[in-house]
Amino acid sequence: MIPTVVWGTGNVGRAAIRAVEAHPALELAAVLVHDPAKVGRDAGELGGAGRTIGVAATDDIAAVLAARPRAVFYAASGDIRPDGALADIGRAIRAGAVVVTPSLYPLYDQRNAPPELRDPLLAAVAEGGGSLFVSGVDPGWGNDVLPLLVSGLGTEVEAVRCQEIFDYSTYEQEDSVRHLIGMGHPMDYQPLMLAEGVPTMVWGGQIRLMARALGVELDEIRETLERRALEDEVRTRTMGAFAAGTQGAVRFEVQGVVGGEPRIVIEHITRIHASCAPDWPSPPDGVGAHRVVIEGRPRIEVTVEASDEGENRSAGGNATAVGRLVSAIDWLVEAEPGLYDALDVPLRPAVGRLGRRAT
Repeated sequence: MIPTVVWGTGNVGRAAIRAVEAHPALELAAVLVHDPAKVGRDAGELGGAGRTIGVAATDDIAAVLAARPRAVFYAASGDIRPDGALADIGRAIRAGAVVVTPSLYPLYDQRNAPPELRDPLLAAVAEGGGSLFVSGVDPGWGNDVLPLLVSGLGTEVEAVRCQEIFDYSTYEQEDSVRHLIGMGHPMDYQPLMLAEGVPTMVWGGQIRLMARALGVELDEIRETLERRALEDEVRTRTMGAFAAGTQGAVRFEVQGVVGGEPRIVIEHITRIHASCAPDWPSPPDGVGAHRVVIEGRPRIEVTVEASDEGENRSAGGNATAVGRLVSAIDWLVEAEPGLYDALDVPLRPAVGRLGRRAT
């Protein structure tokens, strides 16, 4: 059994606790928390497992890493604290751990990550012998392994389009939805996530990964952006009211240009309510989906819907990101120390998990 730590118990960390417990090769060794109110609480309670696991949460990072866990699932946010997340991850790698995380977008394509991010991690690998694999949904499997797999079914491939189409009204990440993405702010507000160059920083690595796998050279990476205002106030269960006239929908593309044409495209269509921008594409059930479209012969379209925690679609997406990462741990443990990306780490069948429930 591979002793595995879950670091962070928010939306992603809850799912990580459940996934580690369910994996037949992993053993939940510790749970690290930041909130003093969570210290001492059982991992099963924090992870929504529906039972007691017998692992009490702690905030003693030094003690947990001193025990030399073989793996760490780093679930703490890196969106608004990238320097802190980088330092935490480097610390775990220096302790000899295989680290998996969705928290640092530039490292999804680790080969092209900025030196100020990559170099400290390479030094940590050399010092401690650990490894790092960064992935998620989108960015993540929704625009690396899935579209590449589906592209192989085509005879002629003109373009690859990856879409995330979501109603964010069920999200429990108000700071991100309102301030990073701009929902509910006046239309002249500049959300950080939509600032020029930021979408390329987040999703450009996925464009480069797909281009590398498809054997094509990119001319450039471009961005497009549209925003729509709410016509009426809407109220959400998790985040309260969003006023009429404020941002209610966003549509942007990150385009990989090949031969002068956008051939590899990642598109996001995000709403706070289905009434906003009804002419834009919608998910089949109106809630949320990830879609891959291979334009060519034949034209292929694959739509993935995932739900968890009471049919919550955002929780379902988080759970698939967690599943991709947790499933990689035993592979990484057997591999050489280093930095890995989605083209290195295979997505494998759920061996040993069919019909199995964590006990």
